[in-house]
Amino acid sequence: MPHKNLLLIFTKNPIKGKVKTRLAQSVGETKALEVYQYLLQHTRKVTQCLDADKAVFYADFVASNDEWHHHDYQKFVQQGDDLGIRMGNAFRQGFAQGYQHIVIIGSDCAQITSEIITEAFVALTTHDVAIGPAKDGGYYLLGMNQLHAEVFQNKTWSTPTVLAQTRQDFENMQATIYTLPQLSDIDTAADLQTLPPNVVDF
Repeated sequence: MPHKNLLLIFTKNPIKGKVKTRLAQSVGETKALEVYQYLLQHTRKVTQCLDADKAVFYADFVASNDEWHHHDYQKFVQQGDDLGIRMGNAFRQGFAQGYQHIVIIGSDCAQITSEIITEAFVALTTHDVAIGPAKDGGYYLLGMNQLHAEVFQNKTWSTPTVLAQTRQDFENMQATIYTLPQLSDIDTAADLQTLPPNVVDF
């Protein structure tokens, strides 16, 4: 019998030239990869002791010897042609396994904490949805108690309209929404101010 809570972690395989491409335009591919590797380590640190089962979904392939130890994290490859389809499929898989509360995060937010993720799971005991708004108009966290596939459809991902459109979808279905603190993702050079100084030394 699985734990009732499942945390989905969407990540890209840390390959130079394939991660943080917008950031790389201003700081270079090598530094962008270093920043992303820091974000992966941070995400692992804040998730490894959570009271939830955890599953890492890789963009390209499952890596064996990386920061996601197989004793603590289930490992899968994302399935689908765009981000929405891939997230929807991950939620669908989790609910099919019997989980009651499922939260998804990426690996782009240096400000996310264990407490915020725990707050999302607690919120899902009294709300239909938990959402963590990102300052760029997207979201860094989404939690649901059942699959609402429509919130992953008809979106232009990585644009400032995603959060508003997603909230509207939930409001249209009269879902109760719990809103978490607004945080910043790391996508551009301007976002690097949220990182420790040693990470952004050039």
